[in-house]
Amino acid sequence: MEAHDAVDAPRAQAGPNPQHLLATVLGEYLDSSEAALPAAAVVAVLGEFGITAGSARAALSRVARRGLVAVRAGTGRAPVYHLTPQAIARHRSTMHRFLAFGAVPRAGDGQWLAVSYSLPEPRQSQRHAVRRTLGALGLVRLYDSVWVGPDPDPTAVRGALAGLLDGVPGARWSVMSVRFDDETGPHGPAAAYDLAGVAAAYREFLDEHTGLRDRVRAGRVATADALVARTTVMDAWRRLVQADPDLPAHLLPAAWPRDEARRLLLEVHAALGPAAQGRLVEVVAPWWPDAGSWVTHFVAADDPAEPPRRGRGAPAGA
Repeated sequence: MEAHDAVDAPRAQAGPNPQHLLATVLGEYLDSSEAALPAAAVVAVLGEFGITAGSARAALSRVARRGLVAVRAGTGRAPVYHLTPQAIARHRSTMHRFLAFGAVPRAGDGQWLAVSYSLPEPRQSQRHAVRRTLGALGLVRLYDSVWVGPDPDPTAVRGALAGLLDGVPGARWSVMSVRFDDETGPHGPAAAYDLAGVAAAYREFLDEHTGLRDRVRAGRVATADALVARTTVMDAWRRLVQADPDLPAHLLPAAWPRDEARRLLLEVHAALGPAAQGRLVEVVAPWWPDAGSWVTHFVAADDPAEPPRRGRGAPAGA
C-alpha cells in the first residue's frame, strides 16, 4: 500500500457536501504541507458555496480526523491546519486521474476480470461490504455473486477480498481472467452496465455547463464567480468519472458523448484557473495574509500521461 492510500478521503456523494468541497479546494489550490491554513479561512472559503460556519468547522474537524489535514499550534491562540504529505500525494494522484480520464480509449483484447464468491447465511454485513468494495474497484454485478470488470489486473481486487473474507468462516471466493463467447451480446459483460444512463449523464453535463463555457469564451465570468464555477464543473465531472465504467471503445454505443464533455471540462477548468486562484486568495486574505504565496492552481498537462501542471500565474511554492 502506498503512503497516500492511508488517507481516508471523504466518500463522494452528490450535492454540496462540505467535506468533499473542502477536500476538492485543498487539492486544487494547495500543494505544500508548509502552508498554515487558519480555520477562519476555511470557513470563508466554504461560505462561497453557501456552507454555514458551523458546517464548515465540522467539515474541517472531520477531514482532520480522516488524515487530510494536521492541526498545529499557530502564532496566536487559534490552531492552524496543514495538508499532510499523504493527502498531497493522494490529491495529485486523484486530480491526474480525473483530468486524464477519457483522453485515451481503453484498449480491449477480450480479457475480463471476474470475481465469484459465496457466503454462508446470514452474512449481510459482509455481503454488503463485498458489493460496495467491488463496485468501488470498477466491477459490476453480472449475476448474483459474479462480478466482472474491464481491468484485467487482479491485484487490488485480490487484496480487498482477502481483507474482507479470509477471516469469515465458510466464505469462498475466486478471482479469474475470463473471455466471453459473445462479448457484445445481451448475455455478455457490456449488458451488465447502464451505458444509456451514463450517456444521459454526459449529455446532462453538457446541457448544464455549455452556457458556462460560452461565458468563459466571451470573457463574461467575473472573478468573484470563478472559484465556485470552476469547482462546480469539476465536481460534476468527478461524478461522471466515477459512473463511467471506461469500457473498450468497441463496446460503447455510437455517438458516445464523453469526448465532447471532456473537452468542455478541460477548457473551462484551464480558463478559469487564474481567476479562481485570485478569488481564493481574496476570500482568505483577511485571515491568511500570506495566502498569495501558497495558493496555486493546476491544469491538465498536454500529455495525459503526465501529471497536472501549475497554471499560469501560480506561485512556485515554498
